[in-house]
Amino acid sequence: MSSGHVTLTRLGVYGGAFDPPHLAHRALAQAAVEQLKLDSLLILPTGQAWHKDRALTPAHHRLAMTRLAFHDLPKSRVDDRETRRAGPTYTVDTLRELAQENPAAQLFLVMGADQAKSLHTWHEIEAIYRLAIIAFAERDAPDLPLTQSQARSQAKDPAIQGDFRAIVLPLLPHSATDIRTRVASGQSPDALVCAGVASYIQKNNLYSTAR
Repeated sequence: MSSGHVTLTRLGVYGGAFDPPHLAHRALAQAAVEQLKLDSLLILPTGQAWHKDRALTPAHHRLAMTRLAFHDLPKSRVDDRETRRAGPTYTVDTLRELAQENPAAQLFLVMGADQAKSLHTWHEIEAIYRLAIIAFAERDAPDLPLTQSQARSQAKDPAIQGDFRAIVLPLLPHSATDIRTRVASGQSPDALVCAGVASYIQKNNLYSTAR
């Protein structure tokens, strides 16, 4: 006899510019799958990023590199919906779509430490708190209580509190900005990105001018 208990699918949502995707991005994705016990992780390159003060590399290049970077990571797949969306890309819109498409899923919004620090500035942050558990990279040692306290103090409505999970991750000094600068100065990005991404950057002459 069924007890009536419904087991929720644990669905991770990991967005970013991925311009280019590097080894720290992959490390966070892998740690999220393992530590959060995700059934599936969606990797979503952003479309028109409202918060970026520079033009992104065209979406088809970032999509291709992201597929190369994550193609063999278990339980993950690249989702291109944000690159197909007209106008600015807002995470809350993606979460609403995914919640509607996956009514039996618990959504986990995966992000790096820097993104977590600016979370209070995100479009409709209170709605994001309602739609997903926030899972952020915490290097070396979790600082979960502080993050929760910061989120509550920064929320427009303090009664709406986010649910947070820390993903413990070693310190990885990888930066997409640094990679673009290295390539522009003639240095190889091989130590910071997977082989397929390094080859793609060279073949398509990406980042020849730092941005």
